[in-house]
Amino acid sequence: MGTVLPFPPQAHIGQGTRGQAEPVSFERAELKRIVDLYGRMVAAGLLRDYAIAFEPGAAAFWAFRRTAERPEYKIEKRPALQGRLGMWALIGEAGQVLKRGRALGPVLAPLERRLLKVVAG
Repeated sequence: MGTVLPFPPQAHIGQGTRGQAEPVSFERAELKRIVDLYGRMVAAGLLRDYAIAFEPGAAAFWAFRRTAERPEYKIEKRPALQGRLGMWALIGEAGQVLKRGRALGPVLAPLERRLLKVVAG
């Protein structure tokens, strides 16, 4: 018979024996706000696909114009930077940091501005 191994491996839960950091994730309210904005951008025809990654030290939400391309935007959460630069970052297609801050709302503001349309009165 085979050996039964625990999943996930015990060394990766919490602080591992080698000092590995716990993977960062989005809280429900944060993810709701990000996915709501993504949904409005899909409805406007600006985006088509997304990906989410949870890694030790960072969580990221990528938004793609087309699936086969590089992500147009990356929304990144790095709690280790909260005291200095702010844990939220909006990163552009070429890897440049478009906006950084301590709160999610102001970081998403440049994307929300793209959805505003002038209405003739």
